[in-house]
Amino acid sequence: MVEKLRKMKMKNAVLMGLCFYFLTILINVLIISGIIPFTWVNGGRSESFATQLPISIINIMISFIGGVFTLIVGGNLLYKYKRGITIICWFFAVLWSFGFILQLLGTPFEKMVCSFILLLGVISNLRMAIEKI
Repeated sequence: MVEKLRKMKMKNAVLMGLCFYFLTILINVLIISGIIPFTWVNGGRSESFATQLPISIINIMISFIGGVFTLIVGGNLLYKYKRGITIICWFFAVLWSFGFILQLLGTPFEKMVCSFILLLGVISNLRMAIEKI
């Protein structure tokens, strides 16, 4: 029974992580397509779309890698690398926590939308780091 509950908690953390990465990719695709103005993100510091484009592309690549990592963690495929996976989850939790603070200092769109998405990333990575694989 305890093992079943533990697996369910990990599945919830993985699902939250996948939602976080999907929403991050979606926001960056909407920025690239021009639906979300580039002035709404990056603290409003991007001078033009040309300066925001590489940032959005890099964000998409990082989110894709994070999503694949989250799928690997959820699949319990690398049980022998448990310590390394936990360290990476803690690293992501700290990174997204720092990003969350920066979002709260950004534009109104970042404060109202991006900060909640990043909070989802912080919580999911903390749960994956704490939960036993």
